[in-house]
Amino acid sequence: MWYQTGVCRTGLIHALAVLCVVNACAQPDTSTQTSATTTSTAKAQVNPARISRVRSQLPPGYEIAELGGPASPAAFWGLKPGWVTDPPQCGVLADPPTDEATTKGWSGSGPGGIVHVAVTGSHASPVALDPAIVADCGQWTIASGNATGTVNLIEAPAIENATTVGIDTRANTFVEGGTETTSAAYTFSAYFEDYLAFVTVVTDPGSPNPPLGREFAADLLVKTVSALRG
Repeated sequence: MWYQTGVCRTGLIHALAVLCVVNACAQPDTSTQTSATTTSTAKAQVNPARISRVRSQLPPGYEIAELGGPASPAAFWGLKPGWVTDPPQCGVLADPPTDEATTKGWSGSGPGGIVHVAVTGSHASPVALDPAIVADCGQWTIASGNATGTVNLIEAPAIENATTVGIDTRANTFVEGGTETTSAAYTFSAYFEDYLAFVTVVTDPGSPNPPLGREFAADLLVKTVSALRG
């Protein structure tokens, strides 16, 4: 399913799955699961600094750097500031409310594409998802200057005590001389215990190298939430 809420099991907190990549014509599944209240014990365990632990999940040969600049799916998709979405309310999925003071993450670049991993939020500045936004934004568009993107919600992995969302973005950019470049981005997000963690994998469909795809992105989100929870 493209939108899931976790189910609580007493005394057990572990991640089961994460972020996605499908082709732009995929149709979103409308099923959901029941949400559950997160315990205060689980909240106390979240530590954003642990996000560095999942760097080891990248294949050999990747160059890794700390995040610099805005941390949002739209920024990772390569869209410049000033972008607009249609319908407008879907913009919160491309740029969720984040607190720069609490945002941590890293980026990795290699043959299979570019990987961005970020976490934001805190108990003092919680990040939450409005279910109505997900219901209204099964498919939408985003545009900025000479770049346009088609966005589809896709199946997201289930993570206990978390609401997860999967996004498939296909972006086209026209450059000087009329050349068009295309990229595919797969973003999986998890809203849990006042925090938001998300993973974006950007690939070049024309690259001769095997891309890091949807399954890699989803699995990395699951492992990221697990690491953050400790």
